[in-house]
Amino acid sequence: MHPEVLVSVIIPVKNGDIWLKQVMPAIFSQELKGGLEVIVIDSGSTDNTLEILSNYPVKLIQIDPVLFNHGSTRNMGAELAKGKYVVMTVQDATPVSNLWLQRLLEGFTDDNVAGVCGQQVVPHHHDKNPVEWYRPMSKPTQRKIYFPTPKAFEKLSADEQLSLCRWDNVNAMYRRDLLLQVPFRHTDFAEDAVWARDILLAGYSIVYHPLAQVEHYHLENYQYAFKRNFSLQYHFYKYFGHLPVKKKHNLVSTLKTLKLLMLEKEFTMVEKFRWFRYNLINEKAVFSSNDLFLDSIQSGGDKMLEKTYSEVCQSIPQALKSL
Repeated sequence: MHPEVLVSVIIPVKNGDIWLKQVMPAIFSQELKGGLEVIVIDSGSTDNTLEILSNYPVKLIQIDPVLFNHGSTRNMGAELAKGKYVVMTVQDATPVSNLWLQRLLEGFTDDNVAGVCGQQVVPHHHDKNPVEWYRPMSKPTQRKIYFPTPKAFEKLSADEQLSLCRWDNVNAMYRRDLLLQVPFRHTDFAEDAVWARDILLAGYSIVYHPLAQVEHYHLENYQYAFKRNFSLQYHFYKYFGHLPVKKKHNLVSTLKTLKLLMLEKEFTMVEKFRWFRYNLINEKAVFSSNDLFLDSIQSGGDKMLEKTYSEVCQSIPQALKSL
């Protein structure tokens, strides 16, 4: 290992044994022109997570589960890191190639670039929703976002601002010095998107580099999809002023899902029906979550929304291992 750390990879974990078995080898096989350190922050794992981690040269930090926070916990990792660059990822995101870190580094084309965000892809595996499989429509290209003044960004609509800040700590690299200057906010969710907004307002640029890919997928049930969506919408409204659109199931959307599933020849009819039902249930969860969100604001404004959020999102939603 190179004596001087170039990149510090930070991974919050909790009961992630089924994913870490493939994630850890993929990270430690990275080809990197500099030193690598991996900092794992565990918040109370009770499965085989710690046993798996003991096989790798990671810096393990253990915290009380009640202290975990998507923003503050990652800030702690950045403060402990020794690398010039800090990578935020998660326990169920596997680098697609051994050039993942090197490709993220490619996005730092000048000193004004504060961070580079890669792409998440869903592999064509039978245990993953085929409606979400990675099917690129065109060649992915790198994109830089920058605004010369805060006012130029603030002139955009809430939807436009949010569209530019679809940042994600599943796969993102930061200049550590700038991350310490503009840290993540203490927030239960969407700390990454909010950071992108904060850093653009501070006059720095961010880069989206879709060739830096990780495989990432969440199994969802109705409860998880409802809770996760409500939390996302709450934070998007709080920091961007964005409101979800009230939607209902429609025949066109249903037929598109059905057509996509029917084209997958490797699935049996029973499997296709199972995934069709899976998508309908989770779509219903998102629509119902949006309805509750909008109804809360309409009936009692921000005060009622805060009350509903505290009731619905008492704990931070965590990825499911199985349904």
